[in-house]
Amino acid sequence: MNVLSSLNWRYATKKFDTEKQVKDDKINLLKNAFNLTATSYGLQPVKMLIVKNKDLQEKMMPACFNQKQVNTASHILILGIPGTIDEQFVRNYFDLVKSIRQTPDAVLKPFQDFLVDDFKKSTTEKIERWATNQVYLALGNLLTVCAIESIDSCPMEGFNPEILSEVLSLKDYDLKPKLLLPIGYRADDDAFSQMAKVRKPLEETIIEL
Repeated sequence: MNVLSSLNWRYATKKFDTEKQVKDDKINLLKNAFNLTATSYGLQPVKMLIVKNKDLQEKMMPACFNQKQVNTASHILILGIPGTIDEQFVRNYFDLVKSIRQTPDAVLKPFQDFLVDDFKKSTTEKIERWATNQVYLALGNLLTVCAIESIDSCPMEGFNPEILSEVLSLKDYDLKPKLLLPIGYRADDDAFSQMAKVRKPLEETIIEL
């Protein structure tokens, strides 16, 4: 399928085939796609936890308002942000840049100093909102890759992050959950798979100057 055919094929899958599992090579592809997502300043304030344990998926159900995507999916991708995003987080990024690109300190320092100062001036709430926006970028990327690879998915905001964090001990992984992405393969009896895609005409959503 070409890209547009793939995007027309995808929909928010409501029921997955529990007999079909996403293979490891596809999961590795999604891991790398997530890691290659564009983020603000390249700082990657995003993390992903992959749940493939069926017992854990069942335990997640109350936190997800018993939506059946959660316990029928092959895997659940939990997208979130680190628990702490601070000056050291920024400095760690520049250390990584230096180690990979061998960029001289004199070149890195002005931008590093700017970002460190900016983060010092920002509130925790502002930084968390900024980081959460990057999670949505990652979600969009994953949705497209899933469609191209014929993997069904269902982006979800409908869950209780506090309960989910407790069930999965997410603090141990320094992860604040923001979005869920169950993935797998659609069940034959998922009625939503037969519904026509509803989208506005291009002239209502696209402006050309």
